[in-house]
Amino acid sequence: MPIDAAKALAAEPRTRDVAWDHKDVQLYHLGIGAGRPATDPDELRYTLESRLHVLPSFATVAGGGKPGVISGLSMPGIDVDLAKVLHGGQSLTIHRPIPVRGTATATGRIAAVYDKGKAAVLVMRTEVADADGPLWTNDAQIFVRGEGGWGGDRGPSARLDPPSGEPDRIVERAVREDQALLYRLSGDYNPLHADPEFAGLAGFDRPILHGLCTYGITLKAVVDTLLGGDVTRVRSYTTRFAGVVYPGETLRIRMWRPASGGVRVAVSAVEREDAPVLADTVVEHT
Repeated sequence: MPIDAAKALAAEPRTRDVAWDHKDVQLYHLGIGAGRPATDPDELRYTLESRLHVLPSFATVAGGGKPGVISGLSMPGIDVDLAKVLHGGQSLTIHRPIPVRGTATATGRIAAVYDKGKAAVLVMRTEVADADGPLWTNDAQIFVRGEGGWGGDRGPSARLDPPSGEPDRIVERAVREDQALLYRLSGDYNPLHADPEFAGLAGFDRPILHGLCTYGITLKAVVDTLLGGDVTRVRSYTTRFAGVVYPGETLRIRMWRPASGGVRVAVSAVEREDAPVLADTVVEHT
């Protein structure tokens, strides 16, 4: 079996040093569509080094990589075909505001392996800390098609009851034709997002946008729309990737503010009759 769950879970954590500065932050922000309009003072907070603050989802690329997806596939006990891999979900917990520049240690391990029957799910946990303590924790849920069925634990359901009532806010965000090409410069070079031939092998008629790019676009919309543009208010952010986005499409982002707190979000592709893109999405904040 290409996935040896026991071996993967028993593997020693992998540790690496990561570093970033304002250029990495600015490139990431541009990769998720910041800077439109270019002279808007609210956008300059994402693009101009003298005013820069860091959107928490930058944590998914800090240090020049995509924690939990590509790295998780090279862990002991994991030997799978990249064309069968899909990013199923992402959870991010922010322990302190992310500085514009920093150095830290990232520790990654396989936290869980689930058997979904027709697919396996790997949960790759990456914990990042600097000299002052923990900064953030990333959990990436990785679906590997065709690798389930060994009789293992199915794991918890990521499905939530849908939000009730009409959304409190709805915004739309256009995805540039070259958005994936720009986003991948932050470290995720999976050819699925750039190479039409590879995308075809994976079952798509053209390259698709990175799920984590949609993830960042959505968090920025929530921060800008409901949190007064204050990135430091975000405490955690969880989503399930429910469908793909093609560069050039428009995202419709629906937001609810339930009485229980936080923000519930649903994202769809406008041009494909509101096909679901992100589901079971929650932003917890102060």
